[in-house]
Amino acid sequence: MDEEKFMLDTVTRITPAQQEQLVNIFHEFIELEHLYTSAAELVKTQLNIYDSEFSVKFQRNPIHSIESRIKSPQSIVGKLQKKGLELSAKSAQKNLMDIAGIRVVCYYIDDIYAISELLTMQREYKIVKVKDYIKKPKPSGYRSLHVILMVPVYLATQKKEVPVEIQIRTIAMDFWASLEHQLHYKTKSIVSEALKKELQDCAEIIAETDLRMQDIYDQINDLD
Repeated sequence: MDEEKFMLDTVTRITPAQQEQLVNIFHEFIELEHLYTSAAELVKTQLNIYDSEFSVKFQRNPIHSIESRIKSPQSIVGKLQKKGLELSAKSAQKNLMDIAGIRVVCYYIDDIYAISELLTMQREYKIVKVKDYIKKPKPSGYRSLHVILMVPVYLATQKKEVPVEIQIRTIAMDFWASLEHQLHYKTKSIVSEALKKELQDCAEIIAETDLRMQDIYDQINDLD
């Protein structure tokens, strides 16, 4: 299969025995991809339910957009190899928490925490980790709320618990993160200290704008 060949070509420094192993486990990773896709779809459905409920009750939608991505088998194998871990689907499930990812873009900062609270209150979901890069931004200026949840997926013969990483941010935060990622990709992660400082300054300006927009919204809301 072309996909099998591509996976082998993208993994470096492996022996012929390891190549044979990769071919043998290729279909395991395809099944893994299906499992994580299912988990992400379940979370996306729940998020859309919340968004629709807000629309009915409060005549507005807190969520601007929802996007999901699943790491490809090639990417999973490459990350396991980089970490020096066993190249298997079992190892991927045990050691990688970001195979399934969802990005939720909200309108206001308060919406971020409201959506996060609703998700973490779900009895079916188990909280694995929460990282608040809004209250404590990364040195680069990056801001977002990261939540990893264990999501139950009911298959034909069994139930599997699957980690899903959810990143929740405002439109402004997403705007900055997207451009910052593009700039790093364009420069192959080599950015001068002067440009890093400028990116940090832009992040601060955007964060201040977020706070001001939240304040404006609260004031308008208080008039109702």
